[in-house]
Amino acid sequence: MTTTDKPPRAANILRLGRPRDWLIGAVLLAAVLGAVEKTVGWQPLLEPWSTLSPLTLALAFTLTAVSYGLRAVRVYDFFGTLMQGRFAAVLRLSVLHNTANNLLPMRSGEMLFPWLMRRYFGHGFLAAGASLIWIRLLDMHFLGLVGLLILWLRDPAWVWPVLGLTWLVLLPVAGELISRAARTHRGDQGRIWRTVRFVANAAPEGQGLIARLYGWTALSWVLKLLAFASVLQHFLDIEFWKVLAGVMGAELSSVLPFHGIAGAGSYELAAIAGMMPFGVRAEDALIGAVNLHLFLLGTTLILGLLALLIPKGHPAPAGDTGGD
Repeated sequence: MTTTDKPPRAANILRLGRPRDWLIGAVLLAAVLGAVEKTVGWQPLLEPWSTLSPLTLALAFTLTAVSYGLRAVRVYDFFGTLMQGRFAAVLRLSVLHNTANNLLPMRSGEMLFPWLMRRYFGHGFLAAGASLIWIRLLDMHFLGLVGLLILWLRDPAWVWPVLGLTWLVLLPVAGELISRAARTHRGDQGRIWRTVRFVANAAPEGQGLIARLYGWTALSWVLKLLAFASVLQHFLDIEFWKVLAGVMGAELSSVLPFHGIAGAGSYELAAIAGMMPFGVRAEDALIGAVNLHLFLLGTTLILGLLALLIPKGHPAPAGDTGGD
């Protein structure tokens, strides 16, 4: 990718000027506040925090922080020489990106990644966005494996490991097919194919790199899921696999088009949807989901503020590398 793109205005990047996003987010926030007050009450809901072991809380926070660090390692590895010797800036970028994702409504936080990539490393805004698509595909693929693990824990049948191995094999095969189709297509060069080709060109190159990126993805998710499951388990006296289903449901809320302010409403709804099919009462699931969300928000704010203390080094000139 050799052509450069003009840097978008920050207001457009973060979409902070769209009242519709904030209106929908406010409605979701009001809905979850009202649901808690009507069904449980805030005092009974928050009471179990007084019996949560400080050691458990500290361990959960540490695992979450390390998982954020591993996400930064993944980005550092993905872009190779572009970021060589500037891991501190990558760590700052990665944590701030996750912070924005967790706090801003309607998935607008995703746009911070390409903006910071351009600001810190001079990488093209659209090119960084295309690379982020591949990173998200790795996330979704691994969460698919976690889903199969949950089904295996519920019913230890041979079919789930077989499906898991098949799912693993599909990752490199699908990636290669998409890349090959984009490289060899000579027909209609309309917007769709140009977009497919552009995204395909942003794919990680080489099976070794893909394997490493998947390893970072798996390790970061394992630590985060364990941290969140340990917190949720404190509020819900249910089997571990049901707790894991709730955590996974909550994390999958990140792909929903409707995402409340700080995830309020959408996060709880997704967590409840992950547990109710397995027999967890809606009221109990709501208690667990809200408290898990409070842990997420607390961790997000602490790590986001700490990220601001990380030096970013000298910003790269706009359009310096990796343009669109």
